[in-house]
Amino acid sequence: MQSLDNFFRYTSFANITIGHVIMLCVGLFFIYLAIKKEYEPLLLVPIGFGIIVGNIPFLENAGLGIGIYEDGSTLNYLYFGVLKGVYPPLIFLGIGAMTDFSTLLSNPKLILLGAAAQLGIFITFIGAISLGFTPNEAASIGIIGGADGPTAIFLSSKLAPHLIGAIAISAYSYMALVPLIQPPVMRLLTNKHERVIRMKPPRAVSKLEKIMFPILGLILTTFISPSALPLLGMLFFGNLLKESGVTKRLADTAARPMIDIVTIILGLTVGASTQATTFLKPQSILIFGLGAFSFIIATAGGVFFAKIMNLFLKPENKINPLIGNAGVSAVPDSARVSQVVGLEYDKTNHLLMHAMAPNVAGVIGSAVAAGILLGFMAN
Repeated sequence: MQSLDNFFRYTSFANITIGHVIMLCVGLFFIYLAIKKEYEPLLLVPIGFGIIVGNIPFLENAGLGIGIYEDGSTLNYLYFGVLKGVYPPLIFLGIGAMTDFSTLLSNPKLILLGAAAQLGIFITFIGAISLGFTPNEAASIGIIGGADGPTAIFLSSKLAPHLIGAIAISAYSYMALVPLIQPPVMRLLTNKHERVIRMKPPRAVSKLEKIMFPILGLILTTFISPSALPLLGMLFFGNLLKESGVTKRLADTAARPMIDIVTIILGLTVGASTQATTFLKPQSILIFGLGAFSFIIATAGGVFFAKIMNLFLKPENKINPLIGNAGVSAVPDSARVSQVVGLEYDKTNHLLMHAMAPNVAGVIGSAVAAGILLGFMAN
């Protein structure tokens, strides 16, 4: 009987709490959204399954080496890459190898929309401080507005590692929910005339321009924000591998197998970090709320700034404000939202290519913003 009692103490049935049940349901919900609704399945399936893995109850502090927060456990070793910010630069390398900056180079003024969308980061930073978070925590929370999971993980790993789980889940959740969150904001801030503005086709971009952009882009952005070098360096390096034309094998490896492997490990470990006994706190709920606020402000900032730019542009050069939402760096989902919403009002007005310009600018902008915040906050 004593042996049976000891066995039962180590089972999940003896250690389950209401928090575990809640988080298991959240994990199942993420998987449902990924499979049934097809919301960012490459992210939500690993994260959702990771949430389930991280919330299988076990007897903590028993020396079993199971939990993600237990020294020596397999999950803890995999989580090291999250805590130390190893995975985000590798993700950026793959993003750079997949990204075509031609639309941005053909219409450079659209980079301003990517910059305007970072407004949500800094407004949320102020709001988080007013709610009692430390400046380091507030900076990590604010970056959620960039809708860039790797950047959010990178910054929080440096400034607020104890909040990585809540911040990462929040950032990736809002990236997946872009098609639900952004359209109402876009419709609210635009009128029928603005939604049907036709933009001039992008000009052809030369091979030399494409090769020079990652080199000059790296120098210009990192001179402003050297703290973002791990992210921006890898982003532009990946893009140079793609555009040089002589490193196709390396570009293909970075854009496909490598980024897939890192995404699997990152998603699973981030999900597992939501272990109920550590993660499920009022602070986490508040971070989710601030993340939603940051994301909405970022979307509104891009749309509204496009309207401001139109005040100074000739009629033939005006910008459709519906592409302003793409300034957040959820590539390419926010650009697709621009296309879908635009087609609702004019079925022949295709905005996807135009929206990709602020979309890729948003990737750069969120990394620069993270570097600026890190530079201010780091001791």
